[in-house]
Amino acid sequence: MQPAEPTPTRLDAEQYFALVARGDIRPDDRVELLEGVVVSMSPQGSPHANAIARITALLVRSIGSRAVVRVQCSFRAGRYNVPEPDFAVVPGPLERWEHEHPSEALLIIEVSDSSLPTDRLSKAAIYAAAGVPQYLVVNLPGDRIETFAGPDTARARWADMQQAVRGGHIPLVALPGLSLAVDDMLPRR
Repeated sequence: MQPAEPTPTRLDAEQYFALVARGDIRPDDRVELLEGVVVSMSPQGSPHANAIARITALLVRSIGSRAVVRVQCSFRAGRYNVPEPDFAVVPGPLERWEHEHPSEALLIIEVSDSSLPTDRLSKAAIYAAAGVPQYLVVNLPGDRIETFAGPDTARARWADMQQAVRGGHIPLVALPGLSLAVDDMLPRR
């Protein structure tokens, strides 16, 4: 009797996409690959869903044709990471991504309520390691935006972390001349 093949302890992006292609992971399964582990995503509550709609309109209006805004789509953030950020602003044109998921982004945004610890810790490190120039966490319970810039890819850390509060603006690092108003990203009071 031959010994069983060892089960991989981590999936890489290619193995993950093979599961999707075979139908083992379905589009409605709401999962992502983080550090080689298939992780289920939290269900969306009304405040989260409303924030997605509000920020989608803001990004499309603000960025226009300077880049492509992808909403809740896969992003190849390295060998073992395929998160589905709420927003990935990626270089265009749109046709560039017809046959592959982006592996570079100008800006990543996560809307956080119950997912705040994952977005602050795990995903922040993943996006820094991937060299994303700027990462924003829309902290719904805290009523603020947490900003991360200056990725240190080797150490999977950020050089600059700040809190943006109502009344403020967040300059977009990779899109000079553009900024987002904090009030436009958070729920109305």
